[in-house]
Amino acid sequence: MALTITDECINCDVCEPECPNEAIFLGVEIYQINPALCTECVGHFDTPQCVEVCPVECIPKDPGNEESEEQLWKKYYTLTGGESS
Repeated sequence: MALTITDECINCDVCEPECPNEAIFLGVEIYQINPALCTECVGHFDTPQCVEVCPVECIPKDPGNEESEEQLWKKYYTLTGGESS
């Protein structure tokens, strides 16, 4: 499941540089996450780094983009040019 940023976002700028896949970007009003690039940090870290640093806890899982851990690993390998096992 990709993550999403809710409208509680205060545009503090701490999440964007933490994303290893560059999935976070500044939208029209708040930061947003590109679900095609979000792996919830699978392959990079044990926990999603944006969630770890968010001071207002506005980054939940996106129910509109459900993915299994296997799918997240496949996405990670595709994004990094690695091979899946």
